[in-house]
Amino acid sequence: MRALVVLLVVVAGCAVSVPSKPPPSPPGTSAPPPSAPPRAEPEVPRRASGRYEVVPGGAMARRGRGKVIRYLVEVERGLPFGTRAFAAEVHRTLNDPRGWGRFRRVDGPPVRLRVALSSPRLTDRECVPLRTSGDLSCWNGSRSVINARRWAEGVPQYGGDLAAYRRYLINHEVGHALGHRHARCPRRGRLAPVMAQQSKSLHGCRPNPWPHPERGRAER
Repeated sequence: MRALVVLLVVVAGCAVSVPSKPPPSPPGTSAPPPSAPPRAEPEVPRRASGRYEVVPGGAMARRGRGKVIRYLVEVERGLPFGTRAFAAEVHRTLNDPRGWGRFRRVDGPPVRLRVALSSPRLTDRECVPLRTSGDLSCWNGSRSVINARRWAEGVPQYGGDLAAYRRYLINHEVGHALGHRHARCPRRGRLAPVMAQQSKSLHGCRPNPWPHPERGRAER
């Protein structure tokens, strides 16, 4: 009898745990589908072709008062982003009531400005004499140069809200095109001015992608 007990203990010590099966679903129901993994943004290369392609087509300015600003969108060839999707996001941002004004996208001159999605290397080249170090964006000449790495990754101070940070990038660099200079955080806890260098630091302010956030939510 004692030998039998020892044998049972040895066998129990070598057992492999088997995961228990989930309980069956009640009649008439089905198990919920597995949740899809979060969509990862594409990895941006340090350099691409070095040549811009104008996104074809156009889009009208939103209704309202005030002068319409003509602009076009460029994307460096070889970047892992859809050109039309980028142009559509730029246009939505620029024509939001919280934005700078009314913008009409065209695909040829005359234009007031260009919004250009660029690899880090091309950003550095287009921004000279400004120093972007492959990490920042800029306004230079007639071009709002959007660093594709920042477009894909965002910055920690936006807390993972990549859509809001992308709106900030567009509004900040286009703000320079319209003649606005850098601003500072007015007071800790307040919304940061869109012309503050939020990609570097919020300096105690809260993130804000809009020139006129008081105008409420975007018209849909």
